[in-house]
Amino acid sequence: MELQNVTKSNDIASSTIDILPTLDEPVKRAANEGITHGSVHQVPELVPRPIRFVLSFSNLNYSVKSRRKLSFGALFCQKNRLLNVNLEVDHVELESNYSKKKVLLNHISGEAREGEIMAVLGASGSGKSTLIDALANRISKGSLQGSVTLNGEVLESRTLKMISAYVMQDDLLFPMLTVEETLLFSAEFRLPRSLSKSKKLERVRALINQLGLQNAANTVIGDEGHRGISGGERRRVSIGVDIIHDPILLFLDEPTSGLDSTSAFMVVKVLQQIARSGSIVIMSVHQPSYRILNLFDHLIFLSRGQTVYNGSPKNLSMFFSEFGHPIPENENPTEFSLDFIRELEGSPGGTKRLVDFNKSPWQDLTFSRDSNSNSTLQSPLLKDAISSSISSGKLVFVATKNDASPSSTIAAFTNPFWFEIYVLSKRSMINSFRTPKLLLARLATVLVTGFILATIFWQLDNSPQGVQERLGILVFAISTTFYNCIQALPEFLQERYIFMRETAYNAYRRSSYVLSQSIVSIPALIMLSIAFAATTFWAVGLSGGFSGFMFFFIAIFASFWAGSSFVTFISGVVPDVMLGYVIGVAMLAYYLLFSGFFISRDRIPSYWIWFHYISLVKYPFEGVLQNEFDDPSKCFVRGVQIFDNTALELFSTDEKVKLLKTLSKSLGVSITPKTCVSTGVDILAKLGLNDMSKWSSIWITLAWGFFFRILFYLCLLFGSKNKRT
Repeated sequence: MELQNVTKSNDIASSTIDILPTLDEPVKRAANEGITHGSVHQVPELVPRPIRFVLSFSNLNYSVKSRRKLSFGALFCQKNRLLNVNLEVDHVELESNYSKKKVLLNHISGEAREGEIMAVLGASGSGKSTLIDALANRISKGSLQGSVTLNGEVLESRTLKMISAYVMQDDLLFPMLTVEETLLFSAEFRLPRSLSKSKKLERVRALINQLGLQNAANTVIGDEGHRGISGGERRRVSIGVDIIHDPILLFLDEPTSGLDSTSAFMVVKVLQQIARSGSIVIMSVHQPSYRILNLFDHLIFLSRGQTVYNGSPKNLSMFFSEFGHPIPENENPTEFSLDFIRELEGSPGGTKRLVDFNKSPWQDLTFSRDSNSNSTLQSPLLKDAISSSISSGKLVFVATKNDASPSSTIAAFTNPFWFEIYVLSKRSMINSFRTPKLLLARLATVLVTGFILATIFWQLDNSPQGVQERLGILVFAISTTFYNCIQALPEFLQERYIFMRETAYNAYRRSSYVLSQSIVSIPALIMLSIAFAATTFWAVGLSGGFSGFMFFFIAIFASFWAGSSFVTFISGVVPDVMLGYVIGVAMLAYYLLFSGFFISRDRIPSYWIWFHYISLVKYPFEGVLQNEFDDPSKCFVRGVQIFDNTALELFSTDEKVKLLKTLSKSLGVSITPKTCVSTGVDILAKLGLNDMSKWSSIWITLAWGFFFRILFYLCLLFGSKNKRT
């Protein structure tokens, strides 16, 4: 009677749903009507109901090319054979001796249904994660063969991202955020801005209760250096982050890996509740316990990319009994099955007999699939199923474009651009405040360097020697800012995979991430610039007064900005910290070499002059030089000082005065010991710095910073597709 009542009520609800032209329209309608009752995820009632969603996959094939390992002897023999035979060898045939195809999926078929957990089992390398990736559209279309459909319709990538979630094997979380903060930030990304903060918090707390995380809600996630929640709790938080919007499809790559039996059971129990609430849960698992096995509704055993069993856990024992290898009574069925499959893989015939047996009439028997009458019901049209699912509270994240035309489609992202920047910036600031070590280390480096420079170059004079010392401190000051930025290299590398997980299903735009990261970095760069400028400018006695100090500060900030952007770009290209340090330090050394300090521009060989113009150190260095020497009334060489830095420097002052008089007579110009021979303008002309103003140098330096930020964005746009090829 309950089944009839529920079916009747669902029929009435579905009858109110108009026939919609596209899959986007049901989600758009839910957003426009403000359906938020699904924001509180209650534990579902286990009441039988018609199946709305069936995910089917047929003949999935996927292979990759792997490099063969050839010994030197084999290569030598092949070379001799080719020389002796003296035949033309086809290039493709020769190449085949060096590479071969490795089949990861071989004609895999099956289906998963709403309200069920489908578990994919097998030994390491059997293809479990590959199958999960294939179903979750994480393999490029050109590489994967076969079909994946939902209710008989091929899913577009955009629609799949809208209705699904993928939980990676690793727990990719920010360690210094609490459990509640982590889930709340996920809600900010995945739930629409129109939903009030109280509703989002209500959804988060309901999800915390469902995941069994009440006692850990205000505890930080933690990592190796900070004590936090347990491994099982961390795994449940990872699941919660991806199901905050209550998706229809949930894919999980070994969610029980590394957990004890109790924690693993709790995780799968939560997944069972999620499935019963109207989702399809598909997960890979290595070796489940007997208790966990009873929570699964459907099993697929894989061996080297082939299906060796596809059916209900209840029929596993009967399957192996029919095959002639019954499972002992007191043994875990999955452990026996996996051990037996491994034995077959090591035998001469491999698992071919077991694969063929699985393809035999066994699959047509009634016990190969649940005999429940619901299994024979035909699933509704996908658009109607999505409409019905939304009406029951699923997909609470939906947002649409502000376009009421019938052809309008669902926005690719839940929230507007500026809101994503706000949330990302807020999260980044919280992480920075709770992990101030990097910023404090950079600040300490700047202050110590500034103190050393101030004490070594204390109050420089305006002699020729002072000119050389001013050049030295200025180039060292600029290069210090760039090298200080290298310390920030691990910043993005530490959150690279969190970024890839969040953007894989359109939690936010890549451009929002780049802009928020840039905005958050500016206050820290300003603080470092003020600290360094204030420590060095007045103590060293640089020129220009307060206006000169302000320009020096701006030049230091521009250098920090360009250096920070350059390091950020490197972190987007190079995924390894040590390799990033090597490349970053080397490039900055080259920039310094070609800056014009060690060798003037007119002395650089023509084939290297291009590097001078792309040097990041060149422009701020030239800017501070002009700020220091652009005063025509300031003299740096007077009278006998023209003999400094020459062999005549060792003569006494009286002898230098006599030489100066002799020189005056020869030149016909009166040069006294107080005559100004060289001003700052003359020094700039000698250095060849008359073709660009000091402010132009600053603008170019800032432009380099924006250029590297754009390159970083392009790296994220084209280099973080998170798909296999």
